[in-house]
Amino acid sequence: MKFRMLTPGPTPVPEETLLELAQPLFYHRSGQFRALLREVTSDLQYLFCTRHPVLTLTASGTGAMEAALASALPSGSKVICLISGRWGERWRNLARALKLEVVSVTVPYGQAVDPLLLQAALREHRDAQAVCATLSETATGVKNDIAAFGRLVAATPALFIVDSISGLCCVECRTDDWQIDLNVSSSQKGLMLPPGLSFVSVSDKAWQAIDRNRDSRAFYFDLRKYREALATGDSPFTPALSLVRALKVSLARLRAEGIEQLWAKYARLAAMARAGLQAMNLELFAAVPAEGLTVARVPEGIDGIELLNRLEKQYGIKLAGGQDTLKGKILRLAHMGHLDAFDVLAALSALELVLLELGHDLEPGAAVAAAQRVLADSLFVPRVV
Repeated sequence: MKFRMLTPGPTPVPEETLLELAQPLFYHRSGQFRALLREVTSDLQYLFCTRHPVLTLTASGTGAMEAALASALPSGSKVICLISGRWGERWRNLARALKLEVVSVTVPYGQAVDPLLLQAALREHRDAQAVCATLSETATGVKNDIAAFGRLVAATPALFIVDSISGLCCVECRTDDWQIDLNVSSSQKGLMLPPGLSFVSVSDKAWQAIDRNRDSRAFYFDLRKYREALATGDSPFTPALSLVRALKVSLARLRAEGIEQLWAKYARLAAMARAGLQAMNLELFAAVPAEGLTVARVPEGIDGIELLNRLEKQYGIKLAGGQDTLKGKILRLAHMGHLDAFDVLAALSALELVLLELGHDLEPGAAVAAAQRVLADSLFVPRVV
């Protein structure tokens, strides 16, 4: 039985990237590493859609989130956190841990944050020094309107800080055009790498705030250290050398495909997944779905945990379930990273079989047929007779 992982991180990694991880180590304080770091930084700038250097940290995405807040904001700064799920809550919890004053703008799980709510919060809290948002909320499958948020924040002195950890490469994200000041991502999702690296792009506006901040609570996560080291092609601390080498391989593959082509590919996979799940008589959970994953409610009377266990044990298909209050209530089928249309079709086929076994009312084959129609419509131009 072949194992297929369609989870929202970690995601499958290309074979050539995995092979690069097995290469012998070399000394990181060397011209070889400096050339490597320059190359991956350039490729990251392309994928982030930014002219600013992208800093590479040895940490999970949460480390980069903490670095952005700790480097740019003194204690007591007021931060507006836009919360549509667990990762918006992560911004809030990090801000509180760093002794920042948090203003929470919260919507129910499954909903996106309306830009009008941010507009009202900015009007009420004119002294806010930052707004934190999430591009792709993987806990619920929701996509937020980062472009609209960016226009609102840019008209104020506040910094706009975005978590694109599960969105980068899968969901359209134009860092500079959307006026994102600190854009945070990580390696184990759309970038097709194991966990362990995270990244931060920093605008001129953000660097000015960082340089003014004399109250930074960061040492390892002080972004000034990364900027100073990058100026000479180095890392301020020992990097995850094997991961950076492997990153070069995955980035080259992604850049060769092209960022807009990547966005189109993941939109196609998302459309297939949604069509398939709805054909199984499942209700989609996200009001505004992100292209990197599709989330559906588990049918009434079915044990969501048992459903996912059977999928993995009987068919080798690994999907993710809900977290916290959503545990057992939703399933999350991710289509990010090194996946293609046939992985999605295989997942839908197995899910149909398990739902049938558990007594759910559906037409066998309907999900696969619906998804394949979406794929066919995207591949073939109808012939004129």
